[in-house]
Amino acid sequence: MPPPTSTPQPSGEAAYAALMASLRDGVFRPGDRLREEEVAARLSLSRTPVREALRRLEADGIVEHRPRIGAVIRKLDHAEVVELYEMRVVLERTAAELAAKHGTAAEFDALDDLNEALAGERAAPAKAAALNQAFHRGLYLAARNRFLVAAARALNNSLLLLGPTTYTDQARVDAVVGQHRSILDALREGDAEAAGAAAEAHLQASLRYRLRTLAA
Repeated sequence: MPPPTSTPQPSGEAAYAALMASLRDGVFRPGDRLREEEVAARLSLSRTPVREALRRLEADGIVEHRPRIGAVIRKLDHAEVVELYEMRVVLERTAAELAAKHGTAAEFDALDDLNEALAGERAAPAKAAALNQAFHRGLYLAARNRFLVAAARALNNSLLLLGPTTYTDQARVDAVVGQHRSILDALREGDAEAAGAAAEAHLQASLRYRLRTLAA
């Protein structure tokens, strides 16, 4: 009996997934123009699924259509960056507080492993960024609240509009690893208030760093 084959993604879905991956990897950046024919060539797809993916990205608020220019990846201004981090603080403080109450030692061990791996990727910004995202995703999952996870997932689309990773700065990676350890210490102690405060302090530090890069 032949092995089962996986069902291929519809071409529009595949184009959307490929574009999202390209945004995460920094192939496309905020402010870049997305010409259908160039995107299709890069992704080895026809223009029809690319057009469908661009419409979906526009509905997600990631791409905007400008007259006489076409599809452009949105670029957040100063106020929007501050508003985005305000929402991150609300969600992540809640996630840390709930994780301190409902998370398991095994989940905290997994978060610790991710953080230690992050500490070892000072020379690989893209890997460090991916490990950081996995850490925060694990924190949300440990909170045991599906609605909170859904809200965080929706917010993640907007995080792509912040631009290139800040983990090209090795000192920045060291600071983040230390802040993650403060969150983990509170989680292991089951101290919801301390975990929430540590998560908020971490994001406030991230916002300050991000605003400095915008002003540079």
